[in-house]
Amino acid sequence: MNRLSLNQKTINSSTLPEAIDACVAAGIESIGVWREPLAAVGVERGAELIAQSGLRVSSLCRGGFFTGPDRAAVLADNRSAIDETAALGADCLVLVVGGLPDGSRDLPGARAVVAEVLGELAPYAAERSVRLALEPMHPIYCADRGVLSTLGQALDLAERFDPEVVGVVVDTFHVWWDPDLERQIDRAAGRIASFQVCDWITPLPADTLLARGVMGDGHIDFRRIADLVAKAGYTGDVEVEIFNADLWARPAGVVVPLIAERFAATCAS
Repeated sequence: MNRLSLNQKTINSSTLPEAIDACVAAGIESIGVWREPLAAVGVERGAELIAQSGLRVSSLCRGGFFTGPDRAAVLADNRSAIDETAALGADCLVLVVGGLPDGSRDLPGARAVVAEVLGELAPYAAERSVRLALEPMHPIYCADRGVLSTLGQALDLAERFDPEVVGVVVDTFHVWWDPDLERQIDRAAGRIASFQVCDWITPLPADTLLARGVMGDGHIDFRRIADLVAKAGYTGDVEVEIFNADLWARPAGVVVPLIAERFAATCAS
């Protein structure tokens, strides 16, 4: 339980100070920070508040969207994200790499762009001791969010770089279905920068971005995946990240204890 981290998106309406307070009140020792609420208080002030609270920062979300039309703007935004990650002392910067450019059907081309941009950013991240974490996303998001659809694809790209500079995210929502998951998590030893959990629920809502469920409400075998991740040598925080409109409508004081209870029941060893 001392490895539980609350990703801010799980209590989406909370400010960064409110999210920090919610973690402290629930005895949660780590937080996954999002850039927008961080910007609302300022990076320097946000880092100060987190340091005063004693919380670890398991990740900063998010960088990426490398396939955008303006390469200079993409690089500038991601360099800013790297700087913010360094300022917080976060374990990693999560990268959602981006989908197909508007009007494009060139999936191999989009993946090549992701590799090019990552190659430009990796030295900048290394200079600042920031670890970039490629997040493979479920194939339903391939067109608009993430052209890396499997852990294997993410590793193919990450393995071009030092593991301390480029790692991968294992997010149960995105990878649970993969028939090659056991082999790929074993292959990811030394490369797992973040482990995120939430459930796959059915029926899927109309907005599939908000399709994540609280652990235990869906179909994922969390202990199996957690065991595979542990066998691969990952000992970091386990981050609960849930995009769900019904959950977001509930008070953080209700949601956070529920998350801790379900984490204990489904994920904790």
